[in-house]
Amino acid sequence: MTTTPPATEELPTRSLLRHIRLSSADVVAAGGVAAIGAAFLLSPDHIEDGPVLCPFRALTGLPCPGCGLTRSWVYGAHGWWQESFSANPFGLVALAAVMTFVVLVVVRRARRLSPPSLDKMLRHPLAIGVGAIWLGYGLIRLALAI
Repeated sequence: MTTTPPATEELPTRSLLRHIRLSSADVVAAGGVAAIGAAFLLSPDHIEDGPVLCPFRALTGLPCPGCGLTRSWVYGAHGWWQESFSANPFGLVALAAVMTFVVLVVVRRARRLSPPSLDKMLRHPLAIGVGAIWLGYGLIRLALAI
């Protein structure tokens, strides 16, 4: 007499990872985490000795609005506020914005809600205002460097 094995539950044909769809907000948040992690790993003692990463500055020798952001983030991650502000005044603003965005994405994902819309956030009047001021700062800095 043969016995058949007890019926077992069928395993789902799709893995759990197939159900997770990454949005652009998820990718940007992951990039933000990587950038913040790099800022903590880099030493503020030697950040001024590094290579020029800005293509505009490498080609022209002139600063763009984003020049100094890497140094600003490294200084900010290590609590060197004055140096962070001197490298680029918008570095701390950008660092705070990225950290806030990462927390928002993680909280919304933990609550099983859709991630925030990047398009909607970037079209917010506050984001447009900060971007316009940042661009103005960059143009003034560029004019003073010429």
